[in-house]
Amino acid sequence: MTRHARSPRRLARWAALVVVALAVVGAAPAYASEGSIDHVQSRAGRLQLLYSVPGAGDRVPDLGSIRVTLDGTDLHATARLASGGRVRRTTVLAIDTSQSMAGAKFAAARRAAEVFLDSVPDDVRVGIVTFAGSVHELQPPSLDRAASHRLLRRLTLSRGTRLYDGLVLATHVAGTAGPRSLLVLSDGRDTSPTTLDTAARAVHRAGVKVDVIALGQSARDAALLTPVAKAGGGSLISAADPAQLRHIFTSEAQALASQLLVTATVPRDGPREGTLSVAVDVGGSSYADAAFVTVSMPHPPAARPAATVAATRLQPASPGFQVSPRMLAVGVVALGAGLLVLLVAIVAGLGRTQQSVEDRIAAYTTRGATQRKADPAGSMTAQAVGVAQRALAGSHGFEAKLAARLDAAGLGLKPAEWLLTHAGIAVAATVVLFGLTGGDPLMALVGLAGGVLVPWVYLGRKQSKRLKAFNSQLAATLQLLAGSLQAGLSIAQGMDTIVREGAEPVAGEFRRALVETRLGVQIEDALDAVATRMTSADFTWTVMAIRIQREVGGNLAELLLNVAATMRERDYLRRQVKSLSAEGRFSAYILLALPPLILAYMYMTNRAYLEPLVASPIGWVMLAAMGLLMGVGAFTMSRMVKLEV
Repeated sequence: MTRHARSPRRLARWAALVVVALAVVGAAPAYASEGSIDHVQSRAGRLQLLYSVPGAGDRVPDLGSIRVTLDGTDLHATARLASGGRVRRTTVLAIDTSQSMAGAKFAAARRAAEVFLDSVPDDVRVGIVTFAGSVHELQPPSLDRAASHRLLRRLTLSRGTRLYDGLVLATHVAGTAGPRSLLVLSDGRDTSPTTLDTAARAVHRAGVKVDVIALGQSARDAALLTPVAKAGGGSLISAADPAQLRHIFTSEAQALASQLLVTATVPRDGPREGTLSVAVDVGGSSYADAAFVTVSMPHPPAARPAATVAATRLQPASPGFQVSPRMLAVGVVALGAGLLVLLVAIVAGLGRTQQSVEDRIAAYTTRGATQRKADPAGSMTAQAVGVAQRALAGSHGFEAKLAARLDAAGLGLKPAEWLLTHAGIAVAATVVLFGLTGGDPLMALVGLAGGVLVPWVYLGRKQSKRLKAFNSQLAATLQLLAGSLQAGLSIAQGMDTIVREGAEPVAGEFRRALVETRLGVQIEDALDAVATRMTSADFTWTVMAIRIQREVGGNLAELLLNVAATMRERDYLRRQVKSLSAEGRFSAYILLALPPLILAYMYMTNRAYLEPLVASPIGWVMLAAMGLLMGVGAFTMSRMVKLEV
């Protein structure tokens, strides 16, 4: 009996508790939704703030239900919709345009951004920033929605994700006037040299609200963006599916459309700082938020002096003449063009004063002869050449080697003239490349290296080409000389036949040798000088045979024919070996050219990707090791494909 009697009383007690709980819940205010205080401005005891109700959708806030308290003190407040141009509002869209966004992600992001533009209030200025391998400000804050749509349709993808750099640029684009907000969309990790702390500090200093949409990112990657959202007083929104972007961007636009401009008055004896709480009813739900604020109270009017002195308004000092970066680049290019014109003028002057064959022989081959034709002493060309000549005066060995190379290449330039031309090319290449790249010092170094190396490569190629042509014509030349001897002509007459009927460079070299013989040089010595200039072992042996024949006698024509036949066989074997080794040589060229070409391509297209390699000590060590290994590989491959015949 006792057990059954106790059960109804227990049930009644539980029923009473449930009724009381329901009554309490029904009587409590519904603070289930969160509002957002986006911007607070304090002036003379009056607070003016922008208040958003995210998630309200199309529901209109009840302006009469606004409630504002400061540290528990009720403030008299009024509210009205912020739209209509009552306050300057700015929103910047920062959109990820990296390759990882390709496909459905990029299409959904573009459609969602267009929906945002169509839904956002007309008085909100919208700017657009894109970030991938580089960061671009596509549009400053503007009310021109048609221009914004055109820019969105022209977006293209590229490598890299410089997210933090994009955030920093977006804070600058947003400006400093009025409430500003950033809407950031990204699907990947940051690849820029800017750190997360730097980006968060930039957002905090700018005082802009930041909402970050993490599209298809893992929880770990998305968490990396949380400090940025917190620094901007916004939120991190995860979107696993690109289809969710349309709803997210629409909600953000609706939040701007329902944004309230709230004005509250703080009494003189009220608190000067504290927690500001704001609440408003929307569709039966209350949206509330709180923030710590400091109130600036009006200063008491100062006593006016009996006599006032007229104040003198100070005019700001004029900044003077300023040069924009673009004008600076134009000036640098103009300077480079001027140097090129000067170089052309110098070369043209050199061309007008070229020496005859006799004068060249007297200047370069005879002992003690210094006859030269020069420009007037006061001309600019003569002065420049004189400076270069004095620079070479202390290095006779280098001057002699350079003169021999110029002679073998068939160039009508003196060592001083070549040095002057070479220096002009190096300076012009450095200045032009520095100006075209907007002042990039690394590209200026590349231009300097190219200006130094390319002329030497050109000289070497021209010398090598001329020597190969001489050796390939040597067999036919000896046969022509042998035929002249068989016809009863002397060696000098046979050389004259070669000069008249031969081709360059053999005709030019034999012409020079013939002139030397007419000036008193022994014919064997003149021919030996040709072999030395052309570094031809075959012709050296031929001259040696001519010396022996002239000392001991014999049939020189038959000897030359045998030498010519031997040269043809050796030339045929040399060409055959070159053909068989062509595959190895081209493989070596490709393998050696790929690393620097790829390095240059990555530097031009995705510079941030190379930052760890070119901006850290371990990267420098790796580059040095790469250069050393490539040098060893080039030497090994050259030995493998080079066969002496």
